[in-house]
Amino acid sequence: MSGLQDPPTDEFSDKRLHISGAGTIGMAVLLVSLTILFAASIIAYLLIRSRASVWPPPGFPRIPSTLWLSTIVILACSLTIHMALRAIQRGSERGLALMLWITFALGLLFLAMQTLNWIEFYDSIGPEMQLRGQYLGMFYVLTGLHAAHVIGGLIPLGVVSTLASRGKYSANYHPGVRYAAAYWHFLDIVWVILFCVLYF
Repeated sequence: MSGLQDPPTDEFSDKRLHISGAGTIGMAVLLVSLTILFAASIIAYLLIRSRASVWPPPGFPRIPSTLWLSTIVILACSLTIHMALRAIQRGSERGLALMLWITFALGLLFLAMQTLNWIEFYDSIGPEMQLRGQYLGMFYVLTGLHAAHVIGGLIPLGVVSTLASRGKYSANYHPGVRYAAAYWHFLDIVWVILFCVLYF
């Protein structure tokens, strides 16, 4: 029947399927582990916040409104990497490489914007408050933890993007793209939750 393929029978194809299956399990374990890490961090923040009579504490400003721009950028990352996955599923290697590199660039932009947000937030606090306060510390812990995982995601994304540019993926075999997409969607969801917890 047109459009259907026989299952791979050669030894090389069997090995590729085995590696792909192991990679899927590994990615699932990684995401579950990271979910626990971020959940614990958010719970710690909420417990600290629940014990405060006023939030933000007196003398501290609200979270920078420029975090909205960072949120838009990270949402765009999720969109472009989804477009990359759709492109290779259609067999478009050029579209895959383009969308992956755009995602990479947006990831760098997100980190740059977060750096500016951190500087703006720190500068908006008086010198007498900059060395104390759980409000200040938890903001940097939560956003810094997320930024660290964005950096961690850019490294394999760069590898996948390079391989895509060299034509290493096809419509029938693109596990690296799937793993990268799953990870960046995860970062997107985590950031939206962090943003809501911190901002509102």
